[in-house]
Amino acid sequence: MSSPRRTAVIAGIFFVVAAVAAVAAKILWQPVLGDPDYVLGAGADGRVLLGGLMEFLTAATVAGTAVALYPVVKRQNHGVAVGYLAGRVLEAVTILVGLAGVLAVVTLRQDNAGASGTDGGVLVALQESLVALHDAMFLLGPGLIIGINSLLLAYLMYRSGLVPRWIALVGLVGGPVVFLSSTAVLFGLYEQVSTFAGLGAFPVFVWEMSLAGYLLVKGFRPSSLLLPDADGQPVPVPA
Repeated sequence: MSSPRRTAVIAGIFFVVAAVAAVAAKILWQPVLGDPDYVLGAGADGRVLLGGLMEFLTAATVAGTAVALYPVVKRQNHGVAVGYLAGRVLEAVTILVGLAGVLAVVTLRQDNAGASGTDGGVLVALQESLVALHDAMFLLGPGLIIGINSLLLAYLMYRSGLVPRWIALVGLVGGPVVFLSSTAVLFGLYEQVSTFAGLGAFPVFVWEMSLAGYLLVKGFRPSSLLLPDADGQPVPVPA
């Protein structure tokens, strides 16, 4: 397998794993995110901790997509490629901060099992604060920042022709849509978990899965791929 083909496969796998792990984490975290008194109850810590592992995997693969793609896309436009790399790393950081908030709820429950009365009220308030932190990071990272990141990568793919332009067009549309949708949530136009928010995020999901599928099956288009020559300058791959 050539280096560009290997890069395409790795990036495609990272996109798929990030999407699957993110969904799994949110499902596994429902005991914490959906129960305001979780910190006072018997808990489902094993399930929540497994969700934490999934969320850590999400953060790692989100950053991994940019690291894997950077050697290829930097030859198309170095400045935009650096912006995408930095944006994906920042997105991963917000995911990890949200993860820390959920894990802190588990620690509070384990350290204060059986608390009631005033202490119980304090614990519930702390849980609400930590869950609010998670929600804020989710809005910032997989909401606002992912919109910018999708737009940057879609621009690189559209201008370079590394993948079919219809795929890149989905990203060029999906990035601004999820950004505007997250902005609407930020200003209270609708809830973060709602039909409207789901519809706003759907185009980015289609964009990432379409891109991942193409990279896994076809790889980069050789006619658009730039590789360094003997002097280190990017030149088209010979036909």
